[in-house]
Amino acid sequence: MPFTLASVPDEGIPPLENGDELTRAEFHRRYEAMSEDVWAQLIEGVVYMGGRVKFRAHGAPHARLNWALGHYYVNTAGVQAAVRQTIFLDDLNEPQPDLILFIDPELGGQIAVEDGFLTSAPELVAEICSTKVSIELGLKLKAYERNGVREYLVWRTLDRVFDWFVRRDGRFTRLEQINGVFRSEMFPGLWLHVDALLKDDGQAVLQTLNQGLQSPEHQAFVEKLRTHS
Repeated sequence: MPFTLASVPDEGIPPLENGDELTRAEFHRRYEAMSEDVWAQLIEGVVYMGGRVKFRAHGAPHARLNWALGHYYVNTAGVQAAVRQTIFLDDLNEPQPDLILFIDPELGGQIAVEDGFLTSAPELVAEICSTKVSIELGLKLKAYERNGVREYLVWRTLDRVFDWFVRRDGRFTRLEQINGVFRSEMFPGLWLHVDALLKDDGQAVLQTLNQGLQSPEHQAFVEKLRTHS
């Protein structure tokens, strides 16, 4: 990002720089002092500054996945969704994942909210990245696993691969596709057709999503949330 006067923190607070090693509290203090056009994350105690977004590598896939998860969210009462949501995971991590889904905490969800920020892990995190050597499959995966994320979806756009991890016995393990479709365990009825997403075939994506939404397991999930006490 080009340097501008707007990027200088107020009151002599040092600016964030790519690669800084900070606690989450110090990262957040510096981040809050910077202008709103700065984007950064703290992952395992290291600062990562945002850069330009390429259309095919990130922008377009992000929009497709956002639409798919959003379709599930609007058809599942009790489930919430967010984009680029700041999360206070632990003393070394303050990520802003591309997409999240979570159950309303009043209905049994595991997240907590403080001063408008999430202060614990959501049930599902989704990230867009380029290749298998990206931070999303390295440090971020470790941080999400350690802090209790239940499912983690990574779309490697240049590799044209989806990695979907589910939490079992405290560790991430890969979720297997069923006839080319990922079926979430945490969010019953969330069915994603991999080839359709890769081909930008919105109608096929929608058809599969609607099949999941009409499934008995989704109906049971919605009823469970509705009757939660």
